Amino acid sequence: RKTTFDFRRNDGEWQRQSRETYDCGNGATILLYSLARRTVVLIRQFRLPTFVNDYHGFLIETPAGLLENASPEARIKAEVQEETGFQVTDVHPVFSAFMSPGSVTERVHFFVAQYQAKSRVSEGGGLQHEGEDIEVLEPTIEAALAMIDSGEICDGKTIMLLQYAALHVFAGVNK
Repeated sequence: RKTTFDFRRNDGEWQRQSRETYDCGNGATILLYSLARRTVVLIRQFRLPTFVNDYHGFLIETPAGLLENASPEARIKAEVQEETGFQVTDVHPVFSAFMSPGSVTERVHFFVAQYQAKSRVSEGGGLQHEGEDIEVLEPTIEAALAMIDSGEICDGKTIMLLQYAALHVFAGVNK
């Protein structure tokens, strides 16, 4: 959508501006973690926009999805089970953020939740009829943070949640 509007600048002058906005809906993402094992659950899947921007296309990410008229909490519980096979009931909201506010209206709701091996109820992998073909990864928090440093993880929401976990979830927990 292209919008033209009048904007009052800091100096008091009015200026006519024109901007484009893209509305794809709001989303939610989650980082599953195990304190006892010092692991996190991530996924790897093909993302065409990264491929057409000179990247190999396979992104390592936290599970995520669009809200599609559900609450952020309800949507992330369903999404994490579809993508990873883990069923979680106790999810904790940590923050929400606009990921590309220069032109995209999407606000992403960020969650964390503990998991155990017994909470895996299926193989995950996403929904085939939606074209999803998802690999589930279970690195240690240290390995995941090293993947940020090496450039192997370059997804913004995933970097944000891994750094949150390093500062607030795993901080002070013995290695």
